[in-house]
Amino acid sequence: MSSMDLEKLKMTGAGRAMAVLTSGGDAQGMNAAVRAVTRMGIYVGAKVYLIYEGYQGLVDGGDNIKLAHWQSVTNIIQQGGTVIGSARCKAFTTREGRLAAAFNLVKKGITNLCVCGGDGSLTGANIFRSEWSSLLDELVQKGRITDTLARQHGHLNIVGLVGSIDNDFCGTDMTIGADSALHRIMEIIDAIMTTAQSHQRTFVLEVMGRHCGYLALVSALASGADWLLIPEAPPQEGWEDCMCSRLEGSRITGSRLNIIIIAEGAIDRNGKPITSTYVKDLVVQRLGYDTRVTVLGHVQRGGTPSAFDRVLSSKLGMEAVIALLEATPDTPACAIGLSGNRAVRLPLMECVEMTKLVQTAMNEKRFDEAVKLRGGSFENNWNIYKLLAFEKPIQSGSNFSLAILNVGAPAAGMNAAVRSAARLALAQGHKVYAVQDGFQGLANGELFEMEWHSVAGWTGQGGSLLGTKRTCILLSGYAGVLQLFEARSHYDELCIPMCVIPATISNNVPGTDFSLGADTAVNAAMEGCDKIKQSASGTKRRVFVVETMGGFCGYLATCTGIAVGADAAYIFEDPFNIHDLKTNVEHLTEKMKKDVQRGLVLRNENCHENYTTDFIHRLYSSEGKGIFDCRVNVLGHLQQGGAPSPFDRNFGTKLGVKATQWISERLTENFRQGRVIANSPDTACVLGLNRKVISFIPVTELKDVTDFEHRMPKVQWWFNLRPMLKMLAKYQTSFCEYVPGEIEHVTRRSISIDSGF
Repeated sequence: MSSMDLEKLKMTGAGRAMAVLTSGGDAQGMNAAVRAVTRMGIYVGAKVYLIYEGYQGLVDGGDNIKLAHWQSVTNIIQQGGTVIGSARCKAFTTREGRLAAAFNLVKKGITNLCVCGGDGSLTGANIFRSEWSSLLDELVQKGRITDTLARQHGHLNIVGLVGSIDNDFCGTDMTIGADSALHRIMEIIDAIMTTAQSHQRTFVLEVMGRHCGYLALVSALASGADWLLIPEAPPQEGWEDCMCSRLEGSRITGSRLNIIIIAEGAIDRNGKPITSTYVKDLVVQRLGYDTRVTVLGHVQRGGTPSAFDRVLSSKLGMEAVIALLEATPDTPACAIGLSGNRAVRLPLMECVEMTKLVQTAMNEKRFDEAVKLRGGSFENNWNIYKLLAFEKPIQSGSNFSLAILNVGAPAAGMNAAVRSAARLALAQGHKVYAVQDGFQGLANGELFEMEWHSVAGWTGQGGSLLGTKRTCILLSGYAGVLQLFEARSHYDELCIPMCVIPATISNNVPGTDFSLGADTAVNAAMEGCDKIKQSASGTKRRVFVVETMGGFCGYLATCTGIAVGADAAYIFEDPFNIHDLKTNVEHLTEKMKKDVQRGLVLRNENCHENYTTDFIHRLYSSEGKGIFDCRVNVLGHLQQGGAPSPFDRNFGTKLGVKATQWISERLTENFRQGRVIANSPDTACVLGLNRKVISFIPVTELKDVTDFEHRMPKVQWWFNLRPMLKMLAKYQTSFCEYVPGEIEHVTRRSISIDSGF
């Protein structure tokens, strides 16, 4: 966020009035954004209004513009859609409509407006802002407001939050709702694949995306679809022959099903629409396969938001409030976007114009440019899909062999990484061996050679299909490769390239912001907590103490806490004492006196050696006697199981490709006198994702930044999420600032909130 500290924020916000509305198509996560804007606004002392039914409510005024209080947004974070409504509004496209809207805002003293919607909604907001002065002048001339009132409200500040399941807004990595839509799509694809395999069917799945193929592209990459059609990259002439040949080749090699994914806006090179019915009829006529069409439609907009969307919306909503408070009459309208793991402010109209350029390029048949304009991530996804979708002729064999093994506890996404790593290595002519049961299997020689179809269908499988074992010596992939590197001086056989793909639900591997499996685990924990909260409906006042996994790392507890709106989340990195526990009990007691009669407290499994889950349960039960009762839930290994989330499937696929590319380069560079001799530090690395950049960091360089006793990095970016968790829960206490390099010592002081949320 901004450089303003909390006290200055409260001074700036005191007495200010702001409003939030949702417009255009609904997107999962909008409610989390409304909640964050509302609570952050109230936290800093502002009056916050909820505008119901989008711009229509703004034009109609009256009861559509309501003053919010803290409880107005209670228990909405897990709901899909938008609880304040959205509606198409022709009136707002006219000056008369905007004049009515301006009058309704001035009556309430509102000059700060947060709009959550697509590019059309945000463009409308910017027009409203640019006309504001003239609208007020007209209201004065018509005698509807006084000249004094007009001067007091002479400038309108606008901040946009991009809510769109299509992820079609340039400038931000992700838009609100896109990740949740992918969850719906992948759930359906997983279900369809089981019936398709049973009956040896071909399924044509049509997903949303009239102008943007993001959903189709990522779901095809995450499911290993046989064929993909998106508007940004129409197929070459004669694509029908190529598609049918590929489907037939897949069946010949033993596949019992085919999946074709098509975006609703798919076109050919001449701009002619390609429909799902046309594709289905083509397969039936040419191949005779039993083929069905499934049009996913609005199911993609529905359902509960994913953990990613809840956390994203909370981040962006809080940043929107700060942006409004910092705005001056000269500040242009901005949109709040995501860059890496940071909330950033973007020039609204520049992003809108860039988004329109994509459509212009498509209209002018500059399709390669359209793919590039979508951004580096979109282009990378497209290139990786083309690389892995079907087996290509090997130009020439190599003399190199690669081995792939899974180490430590299973993590969702491992199988996707193995699939992409194996297929790329095979395409490059290498021999690929799978090692069963981790380092123990490697020591015992439990290897088998892999082929292209050995890993078919692996992206959607949870756990580890190769098998994995923990040993007392080699506890993790990182620690294991570090020991193997240090043993090179004794064993020449270990002088080979080694790459660690971080995979653990705890997200505690040094050198990377994210590890495979962590996103799936957060979603699993979130779903469990949602059900626990729901179980309290209609019961007497109740507080749940929920224990999460994570070892000593508090990532799971913190992110889950934000996603479910927990009252507190106890973690090892944020020391707490009996006084903090007492403060939390008092907070819950006050909460129970109001409309909300439910509390949720998360505890990381190793957060404190004395304040155990049982201790906290007993303490809360005793102190809450007569006010609320207390229940315990230990989530356990459900956080480790289940199908991988779309993020982990996509992330694992990308990491597998990057790892194989890196190993192939190191093998070639270090091939001398008929063998590979790789003994430099940069030939044993962790493959990390840091601020959107995938990089290879030598395991030796990570020793100084690793707390080996507690098995986690000394500095963890996500710790900056802690103030957000506490603010949105109305958790009144001093906030912690993470001091890099000091795991055991965290200083307590009022912090400056930076945009690293």
